Amino acid sequence: MPSPRRPGRAFLRGNLTLIAALTCAIAVLAGCTSAASGTGSPPPMVPAGAQAPPSRLDWHPCAVGRTRLQCASLAVPLDYRHPAGRKITLALSMAPATAPADQRQGDLLVDPGGPGASGRYLAAQTADLLNHTVASEYNIIGFDPRGVGASVPALRCDPSFFAGVRPDYIPASRAAEQVLIARARAYAADCERRFGWLLPFMTTQDAARDMDSIRAALGQQKISYLGYSWGTYLGQVYATMFGNRVRRMALDSTVDPRGAWYADNIAQDYAFEARIQAFYSWVAANADFYRLGTTRAQVQQAWYRARAQLAAHPISGPSGPMIGPDEFDDTMQQGGYDNSVWPGLATALAAYLHTGSTRPMINEYRALGEQNENLFAVYNAVECSDVNWPRNWAKWDADTRRVYRTAPFMAWDNAWFNAACAFWPVHGPTRPLAIRGAGLPPILMIQGSLDAATPYQGAQAAHKLLPSARMVVVEGGGNHGQSLTLPANVCVNNYLNAYLANGSVPHGAGLVNATCRALRNPSPQA
Repeated sequence: MPSPRRPGRAFLRGNLTLIAALTCAIAVLAGCTSAASGTGSPPPMVPAGAQAPPSRLDWHPCAVGRTRLQCASLAVPLDYRHPAGRKITLALSMAPATAPADQRQGDLLVDPGGPGASGRYLAAQTADLLNHTVASEYNIIGFDPRGVGASVPALRCDPSFFAGVRPDYIPASRAAEQVLIARARAYAADCERRFGWLLPFMTTQDAARDMDSIRAALGQQKISYLGYSWGTYLGQVYATMFGNRVRRMALDSTVDPRGAWYADNIAQDYAFEARIQAFYSWVAANADFYRLGTTRAQVQQAWYRARAQLAAHPISGPSGPMIGPDEFDDTMQQGGYDNSVWPGLATALAAYLHTGSTRPMINEYRALGEQNENLFAVYNAVECSDVNWPRNWAKWDADTRRVYRTAPFMAWDNAWFNAACAFWPVHGPTRPLAIRGAGLPPILMIQGSLDAATPYQGAQAAHKLLPSARMVVVEGGGNHGQSLTLPANVCVNNYLNAYLANGSVPHGAGLVNATCRALRNPSPQA
């Protein structure tokens, strides 16, 4: 489950991520139906001009967070097989180009991932963190994909799903597991009851068609694109469906399209285990500061001791119990996405275990661990429909128990985060969309070698499917999202800026075409 990218912060999980599949084998612009099935074969590349006349974009000044931007909305077909039928609305933001007209390079769409993350904020962040000359040459456009945030409708299935302390992710008995299964089944049913009309049209392919509608509304023959996490899968799908409309494409922290989504999530479990072990080692190396143990094993024991205490006695908030074992996991899990949060997590853990102080833990939970139900709903709607998940819970149970034996940190957490897919009302195709990269312009890929959310081997599998791609590998980089971060990796940013400036990519042979060093782990903080 890849997550949205937030420079300098965690890549939130409710968040999370990967995608693709043909749900209907009817036509190039076919939408999904609840009875859809398919082979995963790609739709043919769409010829230019093969769509209805675009809607017009009326840009107006707006604030996204605290940033002044230009905003617009775009009506797109719910079902692209019926372009004159029911419409939904996408929310867009733009940091306009400021370079002289003869130096401008068109429009750059950006997406932070998820699926389910709002992309409108990323326009301003990208404009701020790119080289200013490069940024000035593009209209940098963010958008909330269908169902997300300010787009209409915003998908919300059960706003109370994350309220209070939830049942422990790690079931202590078969009866406890049945409680969690019932929650997943009920969530899928709630989504069908509230948004059954929308769910068949929430696939990554639908989002790719929306991207092309944005391109057409902008009046561009070709579009440039920068995507992170699930956004890299969206980019791969768009390039497969609309390859002749790609000008430049940069993919940071790339999804393995072959494993969408069941296999990809299992691969994450093993990669996240390595990242939490790296966190334990870092805390142990700073034992004088945190006093949680001088070895990785001792810190791990302290971590599980805190989890057990929270299971027995959750931390209370203003409205009752707030942080139990699941909420603790959701918070600490963000250290697997981004090591910049390690000092805050370690401080909260130490304060809780040494003095019983809960304020630091509450602060970290509110900053990192609180779940966004809209994001969670869209995450499920996309991933559950992109491809058909196993419908036999016995398989989920057996696979999760097998993973848990050697990679316990994320095994059950990840299973329950995706469990609604076992009961989802939309049945996707049997295999993911086959990504086809022949004939594409040069693509820039950026990948940390220790990324947990989109593991390195899977990113290289995607690389092989995109023959024009060249990859910059951040050696020892475990963060999810390597470019345009705070603090900055200048080496990585130089490759991205050069590519967006003039289309240049590294020329090294093989699957590792250039390398950058990872930033140092953070220093401990109070």
